[in-house]
Amino acid sequence: MKIKTMVLGPVETNVYFLIREESGEAVLFDPADAPDRICDFLKKEGLALKAVCLTHGHFDHINGLAGLLKEIPVPVYASAGEERLLSDGELNESLGFYGRAVTVKADHLLKDGEVFEAAGFAIEMIDTPGHTEGSCCYYLKEENVLFSGDTLFEGSVGRTDLATGSMKELLRSIQEKLSPLPDETAVYPGHGGMTTIGDEKKWNPYWRE
Repeated sequence: MKIKTMVLGPVETNVYFLIREESGEAVLFDPADAPDRICDFLKKEGLALKAVCLTHGHFDHINGLAGLLKEIPVPVYASAGEERLLSDGELNESLGFYGRAVTVKADHLLKDGEVFEAAGFAIEMIDTPGHTEGSCCYYLKEENVLFSGDTLFEGSVGRTDLATGSMKELLRSIQEKLSPLPDETAVYPGHGGMTTIGDEKKWNPYWRE
């Protein structure tokens, strides 16, 4: 396994490429912007994109998806709880930010704990509502990796003052869904640097609330 990161878009969103080195297949998490740059990277690295996973529906995590799918049509995965926000330009803030609605229709709307296969990886979708009503994380148990979106950051958590957000729900998600994960789990968040579950348990003030 190899993970490559691009930082794209107006609010510096992390875009992750999860790569199976022996096959050259890849899974993309949160195509934030610049689909041309994403496609160029895939071609340069000789990667075959197999799936796109969305951690939530805010504009800064989905704006590059439509352009990407025009070039490389692959299945899109998201939490079933995020369907409303993905399809509403006002709720996902794209209308206010860009002056135009950016919407997404996922091919697979997943239930909490559902495991699917992509690029040879077993990926579990964990519902973690709070940042939005359908925010989720993607967990790879065998690889000890969590893609946390805007649920969990290094030393912080995602904002909850936008549509469908709830700090109470976010803190519950951390305690009930993320606390049971092994301390050594590597966390790749939607913004900022990577961390581990153990470090966040120790140092993140929101974890202790």
